[in-house]
Amino acid sequence: MAFYSEEEKTEDYLFKIVLIGDSAVGKSNLLARFARNEFYPNSKSTIGVEFQTQKMEINRKEIKAQIWDTAGQERFRAVTSAYYRGAVGALLVYDISRRQTFDSIGRWLNELHTHSDMNVVTILVGNKSDLKDAREVTTAEGKTLAEAEGLFFMETSALDSSNVTAAFQTVVKEIYNIILSRKVIISQELKHKDPSSLTNGKTVVLQGETTEDTAEEVPKKAGCCSS
Repeated sequence: MAFYSEEEKTEDYLFKIVLIGDSAVGKSNLLARFARNEFYPNSKSTIGVEFQTQKMEINRKEIKAQIWDTAGQERFRAVTSAYYRGAVGALLVYDISRRQTFDSIGRWLNELHTHSDMNVVTILVGNKSDLKDAREVTTAEGKTLAEAEGLFFMETSALDSSNVTAAFQTVVKEIYNIILSRKVIISQELKHKDPSSLTNGKTVVLQGETTEDTAEEVPKKAGCCSS
């Protein structure tokens, strides 16, 4: 998978991906590490709307991932439906050293499903894996919850970069694979009808099902996200 700067060429696909989870679990630092390879040890809660973009190439197609941070609204449980609108992927983040952030996952999933497509591609991310001595949530607990909810799963560390790129790539590649498979189905359905009706849309609003080697492979749950 190749990466490109913002101005190098026009993207073939635009994917909106949202970061959700309790305050101070490291969402902004995950985004900073992925988009700019930066880390802010004394970062404060994000205030105001914030998103970053990253371009990458999959199978000679350029993908622009537009990744949205919750902008600190989660402190007031005021993340609005507008934040989720158009999202085709999500990173649901908790802090492995704070169990209460793990216990909030169910509420965040309910909110995600309420305000977005039920099949939005989602990865459960246990962040701050570098805090081994302070761990309150085991890796096995994270895997079990991901399996129960039909999610990808990965533990990351924005501090030392562990699995950060892999987590974002897992979501982006999964969305792309879904779009590709659906295009094949649509093409097959239309090829005996009107070939001119096939279009090359840019902004993607579809979701579905495949697996990637970079994340924990867990069984799909009907009506939920891919694994």
